Amino acid sequence: MSSIYDDDFYLTEIGSAHIFPNPREGSDEGLLAYGGDLNPNRLLKAYRQGIFPWFSPDDPILWWSPNPRLVLYPSEFKERKSLKRVIKNKGYVVKFDTNFEAVIDHCANVPREGQEGTWLTKEMKEAYMELHAMGFAHSIETYFEGELVGGLYGISIGKAFFGESMFALMPDASKVSLSKLSTLCVEKCYDFIDCQVETPHLISLGARLISRKQFLDELDEALTKSSDIGLWCSWG
Repeated sequence: MSSIYDDDFYLTEIGSAHIFPNPREGSDEGLLAYGGDLNPNRLLKAYRQGIFPWFSPDDPILWWSPNPRLVLYPSEFKERKSLKRVIKNKGYVVKFDTNFEAVIDHCANVPREGQEGTWLTKEMKEAYMELHAMGFAHSIETYFEGELVGGLYGISIGKAFFGESMFALMPDASKVSLSKLSTLCVEKCYDFIDCQVETPHLISLGARLISRKQFLDELDEALTKSSDIGLWCSWG
């Protein structure tokens, strides 16, 4: 591995070995390294260290571990009365791992306020599709009258769920997916859902910021517990 100097810290170039810098020593912004590839084993190693890839199509692969970190403790999900009414009366149906590819495609293509294009490149999609086939990546899907209208996907390792992206084609459809995931995580004794970086939307649903040190300490504990590898189709 080599390094380049970027402002006030060294940024490591990732080589062929699946080795990352210590995230505890990174800048608060959280950019730790660049380069490498999205080999599933490299991705799993990164998530186990509290590191995730996030980059634009024209950039090299960038690896992040920001401080602070946004997490949602499953029991703290805020299911407000309006959302409870939607879940009860709207006719939404939630499923797990029945159409992972469609979920990731929607996450890549749904327009987002203040964002041009997508960070979900073809290379990213292929990598997460492979992790899904390996039993680590999962989709939570909201349907209305048989049509996929919302959902999210992420990575499950130990008792940590690393949320990656979500989308909604109808009002509250992604919230319904997150509500179901939170309920499932409570039932399955997951420690937290990693939301990565702060957004008002996720804060409104109960996510909160914690220090990177606390996140990494809690991640270390979550990784001592057994993983739920394989399809989650029969859950929920």
